[in-house]
Amino acid sequence: MAKILIVEDEKAINDLIKFNLELVGHTCSQVFDGESGLEEALKFQYDLIILDVMLPKYSGFEMMKYIEGTPVIFVTAKSTAQDRIKGFRLGADDYITKPFDIVELVERVKAVLRRTKADAKCFAFDDIRIEFDNRRVYKAGKEVSLKPREFDLLEVLVNNRNLALSRERLLQLVWEYDFEGDTRTVDVHIQRIRQKLGISDRIQTVYKTGYRFEI
Repeated sequence: MAKILIVEDEKAINDLIKFNLELVGHTCSQVFDGESGLEEALKFQYDLIILDVMLPKYSGFEMMKYIEGTPVIFVTAKSTAQDRIKGFRLGADDYITKPFDIVELVERVKAVLRRTKADAKCFAFDDIRIEFDNRRVYKAGKEVSLKPREFDLLEVLVNNRNLALSRERLLQLVWEYDFEGDTRTVDVHIQRIRQKLGISDRIQTVYKTGYRFEI
């Protein structure tokens, strides 16, 4: 997984981002002002920087003038089109406004890391190995055939591991809003994945919510 620098002056938000990104397997460092953030970004090599715009000492926009080669996601309350355009012109890879959905942030981090080739191409646990690039899954060294939606659902669960995801959220992430049906289709696909891979203990049912992949 990735090494991520979080530059956010609101400690509660900084801690929330760190907690959830580390839940899904990333390693995070925290700083709380622009000066310390710039020093950290230039001193160490990071796969991604999550950067607030309105920071003490140096703003996120000012920091961007000195950051080269490291992907950046702005997380900020400044939500106007002008601010977003400025952020992208300075080289940001993504821009998400507060308040934000933590699952959305995790997915955006995943998308940026995938584009920049900094994310893992495979994931292994127990006797299971998932190869994301070629969309193959192996159990005890033997390939297990998953249908496209089953693989998509497994990938979303793994990428958001240890986070509880509602059935509605899974429909949005896997079926991308174009699926006209009810949430029972999620249950059916979950059951198929559990049976094919023998991981009922890993994909936990969250009462009255949805599912969580635990590891």
